[in-house]
Amino acid sequence: MTSPTTGRPSVQIVEEGMREGMQIESASITPADKIRLLDALSRTGLKHIVVGSFVSPRWTPQMAHVEEVIEGFTPVEGVEYTALVLNARGGERLQSYVPKITPPDPRKGVSRIHLCDVFVQRNTNRSRQDEIDAVPAIVERAVAGGAEEAMIAVNAAWGSNWLGGFTQEQRMELLRLQHEAWTVAGVPVTGVWIGDPMSWNTPAAVRAQIRAVREEWPGITTFHLHLHDARGMALLSAYVAMEELGPEHTLVIDSAIGGMGGCPYCGNGRYTRMIPTEDLVHLLEAEGVETGIDLAALIEAVVLAEEVVGHELWGKVSKAGPRPTGENLYAMDMPFVETLEEAQHFRLGPSAYEGALSPWKAPITSPDRDALGLAKDRALADAEVPA
Repeated sequence: MTSPTTGRPSVQIVEEGMREGMQIESASITPADKIRLLDALSRTGLKHIVVGSFVSPRWTPQMAHVEEVIEGFTPVEGVEYTALVLNARGGERLQSYVPKITPPDPRKGVSRIHLCDVFVQRNTNRSRQDEIDAVPAIVERAVAGGAEEAMIAVNAAWGSNWLGGFTQEQRMELLRLQHEAWTVAGVPVTGVWIGDPMSWNTPAAVRAQIRAVREEWPGITTFHLHLHDARGMALLSAYVAMEELGPEHTLVIDSAIGGMGGCPYCGNGRYTRMIPTEDLVHLLEAEGVETGIDLAALIEAVVLAEEVVGHELWGKVSKAGPRPTGENLYAMDMPFVETLEEAQHFRLGPSAYEGALSPWKAPITSPDRDALGLAKDRALADAEVPA
């Protein structure tokens, strides 16, 4: 859980690379490699990691060995590990790994309806009307199980690759239906979850939706966003949401290292992507929000993830590095940096650009740099000037 700056919400990051990311990658990735990556993520300071999903291996073969991954990884104290469950059978499988994996909290009821009737049929073999009809039973079971508060949810919220865009009133109609059911049952609604599997989010639409929920239901204090990034707007949309909320709110943002992620049912494959966790952490820290996450360790986890999945991922901070400060400022006499490999000098050191072109005839000096008081800088820079 991150610490908010004055006037801003508390921000929580949910790492989805092991679930949302792996479900669209090759099914041939070994459990051993997944365990290596999960253990690396556990050491970054992330507080909530989704380890996988208990779903049918027939349709999601990438999760066929989720039990082996869970049995093999080493949990870190203070990190909450969860897994996606879509039905009763999945719930039974999850129970075998409690408390290593945290089960859904029975004190928190959840209902969810998709706006896109096509997507929900492709994804769960149900219709939107099926989901609407199921709300009373969901509420009844939750109340019987001791629910003390509830979260309402709408998925495929802003648009569909088969039906086009949805209006705010359409979203509010489905949220009202759920809110009323919980309210009648005497369970206060304290949270809203909004999903966007087909990457239709825009900053303006997210801003308007946050404002509408706040105006109609002041009692909702938790806003959970699951934004996909096929069209490049997810990080900006998440930032807008943060700006719209206050210190009395909690903003939960789902992200995945390297931006890996995608749904095989939405039509965009691996290009569906998610907010790269390293880019989100870098943005939050730049805005004065303390995340408690070791960005350098997170970037190394991205490098490992690329090794595991066998291709380059899509985050930016893992490629160019975070903004350098202090002793991490670049050496002034460094040679030309042109290739992606050479740009990795921020984590690999001068060896990354060894042999690159260097036209400097004399050492580069700067009184402004000297004023920073970096005693070792001059010697380091001189040592890096090619002979």
